[in-house]
Order: sequence, then structure tokens, then C-alpha cells
Amino acid sequence: MKNNRLFRILYYVLGKGKVTAKELADKFEVSVRTIYRDIDSISGAGIPIYATQGKGGGIEIAEDFVLSKSFLSENEKQQIMSALQGLDSTTKQYDNELLIKLSALFKIKSSNWIEVDFTNWQNNKLHEKAFSDIKNAILSKHVISFSYFSSNEEETLRYVKPIRLLFKSQDWYLYALCSLRNDFRYFKISRMRHLEIQNQTFEDSFENLVLEKEIPHENTVKIKIKFDRKAAFRVYDELNGEISEDDDGNLYTEMEMPKDHNLYSYIFSFGDGVEVLEPKEVRIQIKEMISKMAEKYII
Repeated sequence: MKNNRLFRILYYVLGKGKVTAKELADKFEVSVRTIYRDIDSISGAGIPIYATQGKGGGIEIAEDFVLSKSFLSENEKQQIMSALQGLDSTTKQYDNELLIKLSALFKIKSSNWIEVDFTNWQNNKLHEKAFSDIKNAILSKHVISFSYFSSNEEETLRYVKPIRLLFKSQDWYLYALCSLRNDFRYFKISRMRHLEIQNQTFEDSFENLVLEKEIPHENTVKIKIKFDRKAAFRVYDELNGEISEDDDGNLYTEMEMPKDHNLYSYIFSFGDGVEVLEPKEVRIQIKEMISKMAEKYII
């Protein structure tokens, strides 16, 4: 079975259960006659694939068929093991039993050459439970509800159809269909509270839904910033734009950010090691906020 198309047909039929020759022909862009020749080749390799005629007929594989591990190359086996090592790191509720079993099946000694850990240094158990609950809701197609704290300082109760979990930059997000907005939305898991899995289920299929690669923001502003040298470790860690340096070691860059509370929270997180150079309106707002903060510390 040297022809890669035969493998693809095999995996496709395994996934679908039963397909027609025309469906396979359209999928792999060959003639129906070629598909039947391919089916004969697959059958000749010892795989119980067969075609039935008439209404409700089609091409299928015997239900008790198990794909032999010999169909996987050594490189493919290693890729599966590495992928599972990374997946296991998304939650700590499972042990490494599956990795041990596959290691024995593939006759591969599992080497810990990579460590992936999506949890933060605080080991937040609440975050871990939310991740697990959301994952279960996605797989079982249950509506979930939660209180959500948005970047514009609003708290709202949301009922959503969960679709997919996304790790973006340094945070986990849920992509879901929100009943409140009647639209698809990203929700940052760390901003969710009182998450509950509802009894209500949904039939919608979001399998082929393409997620937006950027989290949309309606109102953004481009700012020019100067950083003290002491903030260099964060600048190079967190900012991806072009960064220049003057003779004193100060760093300069431009960045576009949502024009909301997050903008000022991020700037203030650098303390006195940052100065916004432009635009003027942001400088004025920062000055007013500093004045208000100073009033709280009058002695």
C-alpha cells in the first residue's frame, strides 16, 4: 500500500463509517472506477473493507477491525507520543497511564525530552476545574453559564454554547456562541466566575467552524512608548514589534492596543519604567489617573 491515497481512503472510511464510491471519488478527485480499484487494493492488503449495493449500501469496514500499529511509521508513533505528552499537560486530572500503554504497544521507550505546562506559577485549582468543566461541556454539547468580567469593567451573566478552547499568547480562551450577544465570542477563562454546566444541550455542529485568528476589538489606539532599560526583560518577553534603543539604553516601540481599561492597566504595570509618548489624549488620561491615585495617598 505505497500509494498515499489508499491510506487516506482507509482513514476517511474509518472516520465516516459508511461512504459511497461517488463521495470518495469527489473527495480524492479521481473517478469512481479508480475508487473501486483502490478498494480492491486495500482489501488485498488484508483489511476487511467491502461494498454493498442497493438502498442504504456503500463502502464500509468491518466494525471489529482495529488498525494495526504496524501501519504507523516509527516517526508517526513518536509524533503521537509527543502530542499526548503536550495534551496531558493541559490538565492534571489524568495520570500518564495512556502514555505508558502506548509506549508498550509501540515498543517505544518514552523519553521526557519536552515538558509543556500551561498552568501558571500560582497553581490555580479554580482555573484547572474551569478548564475541565468547559472541556466536558464541549464534548457533551451542554450549554454553560458564568459571570463574566469584561475589559470595559462590566459584569454580565452569560449563557453560551461552548465550541473550542484556545491557548493564545499567555492565556486560555473559550470560543463560544453567546446567547446574550447572539454572536460568536472569545471569553478569557481567568475572567469567568460561578461557571455551571446546564442541563440544556444543543445539536449544533461546529466541527468545520473556522476560528478568527485575532480576538476582535472595536476600538483600538496606536501608541508610541519609551521604556527604561530596567524594563528590558519584559519588553523583549511581551512585545513583538520593532524595538529600537537610544544611547542611554532606553527602548522605544509602537503598539496597537484596545482602547479600554486594559491599556492603562498594562502601562501602569511597568510602574515608573514607562512613558507614553503619543498620542496626546492617552498622555492626558494617564496624567489624570495618576492624579486621582495620588489623592488616595495623601498623608
